Amino acid sequence: SGQPDGFVKRKSHKKFFYRGIEVQNLVGIPKVELLDLLHARARRKLTRGLKPGALHLIKRLRAAKKKVAANEKPAIVRTHLRDMIIVPEMVASVIGVYNGQKFVTVEVKPDMVGHYLGEFSITYK
Repeated sequence: SGQPDGFVKRKSHKKFFYRGIEVQNLVGIPKVELLDLLHARARRKLTRGLKPGALHLIKRLRAAKKKVAANEKPAIVRTHLRDMIIVPEMVASVIGVYNGQKFVTVEVKPDMVGHYLGEFSITYK
């Protein structure tokens, strides 16, 4: 059907969308536009301002990403902030989220935007 014999079609990478916008495009958008895309609880939390601990986590994630070469995983950043909402800037980071006993490694993927870190670090067996 239009393709020569032996031709294998390569799979293209799956594009991740969050509420109709590609995640790579979400990283640069203003905070006001991002808030419109999030659910009500996340919107409320972010409009009331990030606590110093959350800002410190984002700062450490930026630093870890900066130290690493392109297409490599950054160093694990450990945190107790289970109630931190995953924002597009955190995508492709590796975070150790405390579950009360140990730090569970969470690799932040594009489809995790808008969820809490604690959702990916189960506290029971």
